[in-house]
Amino acid sequence: MGYVTRIVIIGGGPGGYEAALVAAQLGAEVTVVDCDGLGGASVLTDCVPSKTLIATAEVMTTFDSAYEELGIIVADTASNSGSAAGPPLEQAARVVGVDLGKVNRRVKRLALAQSHDITASVTRAGARVMRGRGRLDGMQAIDGSRKVIVKAADGTEETLVADAVLIATGGHPRELDDARPDGERILNWTQVYDLTELPEELIVVGSGVTGAEFAGAYQALGSKVTLVSSRDRVLPGEDPDAAAVLEDVFRRRGMNVMARSRAQSAKRVGDKVEVTLADGRVITGSHCLMAVGAIPNSAGMGLEDAGVRLRDSGHIWTDKVSRTTAPGVYAAGDVTGIFALASVAAMQGRIAMYHFLGDAVAPLNLKTVSSNVFTDPEIATVGYSQADVDGGKIDARVVKLPLLRNPRAKMQGIRDGFVKIFCRPGTGIIVGGVVVAPRASELIHPISIAVDNNLTVEQIANAFTVYPSLSGSIAEVARQLHTRKATGEV
Repeated sequence: MGYVTRIVIIGGGPGGYEAALVAAQLGAEVTVVDCDGLGGASVLTDCVPSKTLIATAEVMTTFDSAYEELGIIVADTASNSGSAAGPPLEQAARVVGVDLGKVNRRVKRLALAQSHDITASVTRAGARVMRGRGRLDGMQAIDGSRKVIVKAADGTEETLVADAVLIATGGHPRELDDARPDGERILNWTQVYDLTELPEELIVVGSGVTGAEFAGAYQALGSKVTLVSSRDRVLPGEDPDAAAVLEDVFRRRGMNVMARSRAQSAKRVGDKVEVTLADGRVITGSHCLMAVGAIPNSAGMGLEDAGVRLRDSGHIWTDKVSRTTAPGVYAAGDVTGIFALASVAAMQGRIAMYHFLGDAVAPLNLKTVSSNVFTDPEIATVGYSQADVDGGKIDARVVKLPLLRNPRAKMQGIRDGFVKIFCRPGTGIIVGGVVVAPRASELIHPISIAVDNNLTVEQIANAFTVYPSLSGSIAEVARQLHTRKATGEV
């Protein structure tokens, strides 16, 4: 029997478990070391739970924003007294609400079920799963192997020998010194699923993706929401046109969006929370959600002693095939700070295993990554951005088409959103796109395919779309870009 390559993966999130599946399929002996449950934060406390919560909020928002226009009557049927004609107009009132305790129980149940499914897949593939915390022990041995010390919950330790190690330990919520979460009134995004009642007045500190998603979700569920943003607008890292649409929607639905307002502290005062801003203003709510970024889980793992270079932020430096500066040590996911997306973490993990085990591999190409902000409307992006075009990073033609012109959008009562595509002048090759719409996460896929395969606007324009459909707007934008290319317009 020949030699079997030994792989140890520290961290069971998307980067870790996807790497384990690949390595096991390629014949390696795989051990996954994890302390919380496979799936990691993405499945247990972040992506899966938040998007499950948002799914409930989305139903509420869609129903609440469109029912009048679509002719739907929402009323307390008890006041109808059996009349088939429906309640009198003066008695009609919205009665749709949520049981947050029930919603959160479903959120936790689905997250655990997903974690169990992942564990079953990994073990079925032949990998071993160890519960505990792993750390690197010293430098690489003469034979090229490395040691990983695994500490179990009961304090016992076991030493594993590996030919390659993948670090996929993720990150955890950043905390402000004067705004420490208590899990009851001041919360981080991992703690909101313990709430049994809907916050009456929720202050969300941080207007990035996490802050915007939760602010929109809780507003839809029925909370009065104040969003505190230290920047000029919500979602400062996203397409400015898309962010403007979302902020307008937030304000129109009653959210108090406080721009250029940096939170300095948060403290409990009885059954309230007081948030003090840097300019001295104080705002009060029943709860406060801190969404001020994440810190990589790289401390206390012996990384630097093993030759792994860390950035000033604590993130692990990696190249495009997930190698660190230490031979035989790879890294994937949020701990690398490349792109805080489960899809990117998974790809980094797979690439690491393909590379080490000698399989065909393509380096990570971030310009083909599609991402989505799960607000209402959603914001999906892929490829080069408006900032890249405006900053001269790439020469591209741009066309933006509002969804208001789309017949399917009119039928569904959709008023907000657009499709925007970037293409190269001359060739018409599509290099990026933005979709702001309900289910934008689904609509971005044809643009992602175009970017990944260097398709042209002519190819997209000439492909059939269903009439009527929201995807018809993608083809229409492509046709407009083709026309402008043909006529020489910018």
